[in-house]
Amino acid sequence: MLNHEITSIAGKHKVRRRVGRGVGTGRGKTCGRGHKGSGSRAGSTSVSLYEGGQMPLFRRLPKRGFSNYNFATRFQIVNVSQLERFDEGADVGVEQLSNAGLIDGRKTKVKILGNGELTKKLEVTAHKFSKSAEQKIVGCGGKAKLIT
Repeated sequence: MLNHEITSIAGKHKVRRRVGRGVGTGRGKTCGRGHKGSGSRAGSTSVSLYEGGQMPLFRRLPKRGFSNYNFATRFQIVNVSQLERFDEGADVGVEQLSNAGLIDGRKTKVKILGNGELTKKLEVTAHKFSKSAEQKIVGCGGKAKLIT
């Protein structure tokens, strides 16, 4: 066995720490848990926000305002230039966009934006269209249908 082969194996299996095996080991008596307190008890876990019994910061600060984050409608965005990959005269819906990898999943809402150019006649079905996207799709002889 060569030197470089030994070092690759050396740290492979970390030796388990055996506590409570006598004072001479350095981990006897309290087994590295200290004296008394919740940390010495079985099943103790520390919460990162715990401040030793002091009133935690998040409870000391006032609660203010309102967040609309949970109620906002989120759309997956697809640009007109990305629709160029579909064949002439194709029906492009949520399922086709998902299969093409342009959106995540079929249950999400889709908005078509007008970034880029479109040269093909397509029948696009989505939940929302920007004005420029709708103009570009209709301008090529296609249709922009809304999903309600």
